[in-house]
Amino acid sequence: MSDDESANVLRRFATVPLPGPLDSPPPSVNAEVEFGARSRQGTVRSGNHDHYLILRLGRDQETLMTSLPAGDIPQRFNECGYGMVIADGMGGAGEAASRLAVSTLVHLAICFGRWNLRVDERIADEMTDRAERFYRSIDSTLLRATQRGSGVLRTTLTAIYIAGTELLFADVGHSRAYLFRDDELMQLTRDHAPDHGRPARAVIMDPADRTSRASRIETETLGEPGWGAPRIDIERCGLLNGDVILLCTDGLTGVAEDARIAGALRSRRTPDDQCRALMDLVAGSAGEDDATALVAHYRIRA
Repeated sequence: MSDDESANVLRRFATVPLPGPLDSPPPSVNAEVEFGARSRQGTVRSGNHDHYLILRLGRDQETLMTSLPAGDIPQRFNECGYGMVIADGMGGAGEAASRLAVSTLVHLAICFGRWNLRVDERIADEMTDRAERFYRSIDSTLLRATQRGSGVLRTTLTAIYIAGTELLFADVGHSRAYLFRDDELMQLTRDHAPDHGRPARAVIMDPADRTSRASRIETETLGEPGWGAPRIDIERCGLLNGDVILLCTDGLTGVAEDARIAGALRSRRTPDDQCRALMDLVAGSAGEDDATALVAHYRIRA
């Protein structure tokens, strides 16, 4: 077969879909995400009980050696997804609780994650089930640590995952995820507070933690002993070019209303500068609690 005949065969069969179980969603859009992060220790603790994580994961293929002519296959192929996680530890062992929750989530993803970068309805359902299992496992890990005498390890945990134009978010507690779009700030997560249909649980207070007061009791945390499985909110939404995503702890939302937060995100600054502006709001309001903000600028490449 001549080179021209081989090229014609390739062109003809390159458009034929792969059959049956080899079918997969089309490649995700080519998106670019720029991140910023800032955390500010409160004035009443000796350490910051907030922890956060931003990561990129992906799948890639690189041709190292081949006898195929140039152009038959790509030299390199890459698809990426992005994760953002924030945790606000409660009580005297809050720093250890939030740190253990975030690190456990990462290890679970490494061991059991499917690295989904192309999301359709079936895969979205699988991702939702997996996220719930991960959160249940983190809750169990915190409870076991408490039983070993490490103090009561309780924490909020809010995570988002971006793949193409899909955003999946999971949440327990009162940390928040926002979407800033078309000059409007939309809260994605729901605060797990006593007025959301369930009674306030009896929270074990640490006398040494001056931020453990009635105004900070929330319905759900991970690692709360004697209450049963926490309620885990897991949802998804679509992303548009130009969206801005914010994750933050209640050290910010407790002192700055949505209008002031939107003002900081409205400015044409880098994500890190916007995070700094949000922490300035906390400082200007004499906020006592630890405060953390993560900002992501989402762009679709042409």
